[in-house]
Amino acid sequence: MISEDLVREISAIKQEPEWMLELRFKGMRLFNKLPMPEIPYEIFGETGVDLDNLEMYVKPKQDTVKNWKDVPKEIRETFKELGIPEAERAGLAGVGAQYDSEMVYHNIREELTKLGVVYMPMDEAVRDSETEEIVRKHFMKLVKPDGNKLAAMHLALHSGGSFIYVPKGMTVSIPLNSYYRLNAPGAGQFEHTIVIVDEGADVHFIEGCSAPKYNVANLHVGCVEMFVQKNARLKFSAVVNWSKNLYNLTMKRAKVLTGGELQWVSGVFGSRTSVLKPTIELAGRGAKAEYTGVSLAGGLGEENCSKPSGQILDTGVRIVHQAPETYSTINSKSISKDCGRTVTHTLVEIKPEAVGSKSYTNCKALIMDNESQAEAIPEVKVGTSEADVVHEASVGKVSSEAVLYLRSRGMSEEEATRLLVRGFMRDVVRELPLEYAKEMNDLLGLEMKNA
Repeated sequence: MISEDLVREISAIKQEPEWMLELRFKGMRLFNKLPMPEIPYEIFGETGVDLDNLEMYVKPKQDTVKNWKDVPKEIRETFKELGIPEAERAGLAGVGAQYDSEMVYHNIREELTKLGVVYMPMDEAVRDSETEEIVRKHFMKLVKPDGNKLAAMHLALHSGGSFIYVPKGMTVSIPLNSYYRLNAPGAGQFEHTIVIVDEGADVHFIEGCSAPKYNVANLHVGCVEMFVQKNARLKFSAVVNWSKNLYNLTMKRAKVLTGGELQWVSGVFGSRTSVLKPTIELAGRGAKAEYTGVSLAGGLGEENCSKPSGQILDTGVRIVHQAPETYSTINSKSISKDCGRTVTHTLVEIKPEAVGSKSYTNCKALIMDNESQAEAIPEVKVGTSEADVVHEASVGKVSSEAVLYLRSRGMSEEEATRLLVRGFMRDVVRELPLEYAKEMNDLLGLEMKNA
C-alpha cells in the first residue's frame, strides 16, 4: 500500500501545486486497487522486490544546483567515476544528474537558454510559471495511470527527471544528457521525463543509468514521454547499465506528428530483470520512426547452471501506424551468455487508415553457450491491404569457423569472440556519439571477458 502521508510528504518537499498533489492521490488510489500486470517473471515477492519494505522515496540532502562544486563531495566522487561532468565539457549542451530520488545537478549552456531552449529538473518545471501549464498539458498523457499498477505507482511516487522543450525551428546541434544513479539499497527510483520538440525543431537527448550492487533488490519504474511535433526531429539514446540486483520496469512512450521523425537507440546491459516495451505512435502523415536496440544478458555469479538462471532482459518495441504514408524500421539485436536469457518482442500495428505505410523489422539473437536462451518474436497486425510490411527474425551462435579463422591470424579465442560480437553490434554502436559508443564498447568488452 502507498500511504497518504508519504504522498503528501513528497509533494510538500517539492512545493508542488495543488493539481499535481491531486494527480498523486489519483495514482495512490489506482495503485491500491489495481492488480499487478501479468509479468512472466518472478519480480515481486520474497525472491524479488518486497514492496512492503521498499524505500519509495530517498530524501535529498540539498536542492538541485547548477554549479558542480556545490554538489556534495561523496556524490561528486560517484559521478566523477562515471565521467560527469567531464562529458559536459567534452561536448554536451546540458547535463542533468540524479542521485536516488532527486536531481542533484542540472545545467544548460547559457546561449541555448537565450534561444528559448528549456532543460530543467521536472520538479522545477512543475512549479515554474513559464512551464507549469506545458507540463500539466503533457504529464502522463501518453502513459496512462490507469493502464496498470506500475503506472499508477509511478504517478503517486514520481520524483526527479528532466523537462526538455525545444522551440519552433530550433536546432540543438550537440546533445542533452540526463544521468540517473540509484545508490540506496532496497530503494525505488521513479523519475519522470518529458521531451517536447516543437514544429521544425531538432535535438538529441541521451539517458544513462547505473547503480552499485547490493544483496537486496532495488526497483526502477521510470517514465519518459516524448512529443515530436510537425516536421520536427528527435534522436533519443539510452544506455542502461543497472546493477544485477535491480529490477527495471521503465515505461517509455512517444508520439510523432505529421512529417516528424524519431530515431531511437537503446542499449540494455544491466539489471536482474528488465521488462522494457516502449510504444511509438506515428500519428501524422509521413511520420517516421527508426528503432535500434541491443541487449546483453549474462550470469549472476553462479559457476554452473542446468537452466537459464542469469539475467532476464525482455525488450522490444511497439510501433503503431495511425496515419497514411508513415514509415518505421526496427533493428534489434541481443546476446545471451552464462545462463542469461533475452526475449525480443516487437509489434508493428498498421491501422486501417494508415494506407501507403511501410515497415521493416529485423530481429537477430546471438547465443554464446549451451546454457543460455534467446527468443526473437516479431509480430505484425495489418489493417489495410495498401501497406508494405516485412519482418524477419533469426537466432544463432557464434560461428566456430570464423573464430578458427581469426585464431589462425594470431588472435586468442577470447579476442576473436569479442571481435565478432562487436561486429554483430556495430549497427547500434555507430548510432551513438563518440563518448557513448566508447562506453558501449567498453561494456561489451567487460561482459564478454572470459566468455
